[in-house]
Amino acid sequence: METNTRTVERAFDLLAAVCDAGSLSMVEAARAVDLSPSTATRLLRTMTQLGFLRRDITNSYVPGVRLIQLGAHVLSNDELIRLCQPVMNQLAQSTGESIYLSIRGVDDTAVYVAMAEGTSSVRHVSWIGRTFPLAGSAAGQVLLGHLGEAGFEVESNLIEPDVTAIAAPVTTNGRVVAAMSLLAPTYRADTTTIQKLGHELAERTGSVSALLTRSADASEPVAELEAAYEVPAG
Repeated sequence: METNTRTVERAFDLLAAVCDAGSLSMVEAARAVDLSPSTATRLLRTMTQLGFLRRDITNSYVPGVRLIQLGAHVLSNDELIRLCQPVMNQLAQSTGESIYLSIRGVDDTAVYVAMAEGTSSVRHVSWIGRTFPLAGSAAGQVLLGHLGEAGFEVESNLIEPDVTAIAAPVTTNGRVVAAMSLLAPTYRADTTTIQKLGHELAERTGSVSALLTRSADASEPVAELEAAYEVPAG
């Protein structure tokens, strides 16, 4: 049983390594998780046969269709994302910047689980599925419960050069369950703009937090809650 468990752990480690990198050769994948080439080849072949991985035109391993299907099922059935997405879409429209939703991951990390793409000509590309450290990031500080009086956190050029992140908490009954972040090129994020965007973000996360709290109380069906609680438009 211990051997079988270890095999499963190794397979998931390989799968995570490929997903995090986007594309890995067999040698790169084996090195990333400290496996022998023979073991890595066997596990990669099995996951490819099952559809969790596939080979691209360079013969490297990339995430497969089965992972995409599973991810779509998770996202479509996740109430947090379903309730936050309309607010994120409105924020992206009103600010022109990309909006992200992140949750706590394993150890001291967080992961981006949803996004609304900005409308500006220079905007941030998708980071959905990407993990990042809690320490040193605006969203991470929010998820850790470290929040200033302004109701939002700001970090510049830490997770990625020339990117400023503004994050505010999404809560349920006062408990932080996610962080909603606005990511913008640093050259567009002067002090006045940061304050304006930060307060707008905090206002919107406050609205969706109230909706989530009412939903968690299960006193009313979610569909009725969405109709009764109108999130302000941009």
